[in-house]
Amino acid sequence: MKGYTGTLPDGQAIHYVDKKRWLWFLSVIYPLQPFVAVWLHVSTGHEAWILLPLLSNYLLAPAIDWLIGEDSNNPPEEVVMQLDRDPYYRRLTYAVVPLHFITLIFAAWYASTQPISWWAFIALAMFAGLTAGLAINTGHEMGHKNSKLEKLLAKIVLTVPAYGHFSIEHNRGHHKYVSTLQDPASSRMGESIYRFAAREIPGAFRGAWAIETERLESRGKSAWHPNNQILQSYAITLLVSLGMLLVFGWKVIPFLLIHNAFAYWQLTSANYIEHYGLLRKKNADGKLEKCLPHHSWNSNHIFSNLVLFHLERHSDHHAHPLRRFQSLRHFDDLPQLPNGYFGMYVLAYIPWLWFRAMDKRLMALPHVDGNLDNVNIEPSAHASIFLKWGRDKMVEPTYTDLPGLK
Repeated sequence: MKGYTGTLPDGQAIHYVDKKRWLWFLSVIYPLQPFVAVWLHVSTGHEAWILLPLLSNYLLAPAIDWLIGEDSNNPPEEVVMQLDRDPYYRRLTYAVVPLHFITLIFAAWYASTQPISWWAFIALAMFAGLTAGLAINTGHEMGHKNSKLEKLLAKIVLTVPAYGHFSIEHNRGHHKYVSTLQDPASSRMGESIYRFAAREIPGAFRGAWAIETERLESRGKSAWHPNNQILQSYAITLLVSLGMLLVFGWKVIPFLLIHNAFAYWQLTSANYIEHYGLLRKKNADGKLEKCLPHHSWNSNHIFSNLVLFHLERHSDHHAHPLRRFQSLRHFDDLPQLPNGYFGMYVLAYIPWLWFRAMDKRLMALPHVDGNLDNVNIEPSAHASIFLKWGRDKMVEPTYTDLPGLK
């Protein structure tokens, strides 16, 4: 197995082996779940197999995460540069890009042209959409890199779920304002995932459009100029969709509507759990404090990290966005999720259960220390949260001190 050699500050040599090197391939094949479901349907004749991705994502994956547990090991800093430069890991992200398109086209073909029931049609569109949510994760990993090829591939893969504005808003909006009231992609204490979705999905698009408009206008160009990166990505989405419509027929239209909606929902689910209630404050000079690892919820659960390109080591990602997935680190005393992302999604879909499990975990964090002054609170829920968690020393938060907040 390939290893990396470095030198410690005291002059001693160190040798590191990534024991999960070949297991990262799971991130490449995980989007192919609809193929397995359809194969089982064809082999057995039972449409119930089309529900397999639901069971694997929301029941089996959390159970595997719980059984296998966590891995908090870090690559030594002395070998991180070598690890980052290893082309194997980049090639994994390259390889999954065409697979996202193949999965979309295959699922659309099967749903639109084969004799399946209406509920199986909806189920296949839903679960193809859930796997298309992984395309956003692929675009997320590559969109942060300085390589022109990776930025291009990120733009291309985001056409699968019709979410071409993601990289712009995420990189230049979310990472700038993460864990503040100004960020549409940071959830607040007392805010359900459903209220969050109604704010986050349109807010992300508005933010991306404003950022891209400003960029173009600073170059003397209209927002509708062909150089608009959002429109470029959407143009590819339109071409792919029209191509499937011409080949597979009108049923592609409801398929894509369901597919895209559930892809968006997958991203919303991730955004909701990643920064819930965490707050970045302002420094004495009025500027936001630097984004640190404790401004993101982290998870070291092995299985879900292996199928999500290490997305769940989100704390290090926000502190060091250019760091590649294989090099992301665990830190002690971080906000830690009790399960991997898939299990946390299920918890989030039941708001009272989410609040019961996560609010006390949030308030117990060392940097929160039970003080609501240190929490990002949903304004409409402030009264009830204050009654339950408030302290006499707490000062009423001001929700209008961030520029541009409405």
